[in-house]
Amino acid sequence: MAGFDQALLPASEKLPDGQGFFVERVPMDDGWTWLAMTRSESGQFDLFVAMVCDVVGLLDAANQTDRQTQMRLFIERVRAWQEFMRKGVTALGPEREVGLIGELTVLNGLLDEGLGYSTAIDAWKGPLDGEQDFELGMGAVEVKATVSQTGFPARVGSLQQLDDHIRQPLFLAGVKLRLNSEGFNLPSLVAQTRERLREAPVAAAKFDRLLLDAGHYDGHASQYSRRFELAELRVREVTGNFPRLTVGNVPAGVTAASYSIDLDRNNDTRLSLEQALMKLGMKSK
Repeated sequence: MAGFDQALLPASEKLPDGQGFFVERVPMDDGWTWLAMTRSESGQFDLFVAMVCDVVGLLDAANQTDRQTQMRLFIERVRAWQEFMRKGVTALGPEREVGLIGELTVLNGLLDEGLGYSTAIDAWKGPLDGEQDFELGMGAVEVKATVSQTGFPARVGSLQQLDDHIRQPLFLAGVKLRLNSEGFNLPSLVAQTRERLREAPVAAAKFDRLLLDAGHYDGHASQYSRRFELAELRVREVTGNFPRLTVGNVPAGVTAASYSIDLDRNNDTRLSLEQALMKLGMKSK
């Protein structure tokens, strides 16, 4: 159970319920809002314990925020756990592992460029299945990551993903990784990012929720044995002759497509992440 002094829970609020776990309000006469998180018979005990520990840690980290915010974080974190379990409790496959590392690399790059904690985390849409991985201002940044040392293959999942008529300006950030037994792995990169967000508990809580949405669970850490080093981070603006398929340049009748491109065969001017942020209006000169 968790109690929140002077926090109001709307009568219309639908509390998390599913995947063997549920949250319900417990009536008390002390003026607090009490919520109980319960495991049903179908819920896995080890995951319930992990979820409880995670939620307790979240509330402890957010103890300097107001009770209303704490209650909202509590409810959202349980929902994230349920969505994670709905998708299947297995470690990320190699491709998704590299993809998440790519997004975290760019996220840390945004923080390096001085973007605020909340701004950077709010911009991260990749775990939420957004068309682009980061939405910044009216534009966006799509991230493609690879460990291939031959070319720079990038998989594009839709006709909208590289369409700058939808969000503009649009940039593609290519993250090339190289295997290195002395380098970092996914868990260490997650830990590094958490450490950076420690001073912003609300942003840190949202980061952890997004990790669950992305399919990352700390209990799988031992399964991510590959270690990497960052070989290159390249940024290009998606415009003009950039190789892509969009709704506007495919034959009439083609309504969906996924395809691959080789970023090494694109000779457009490379930009820094700082230059991209300036074009996006997120950083001054």
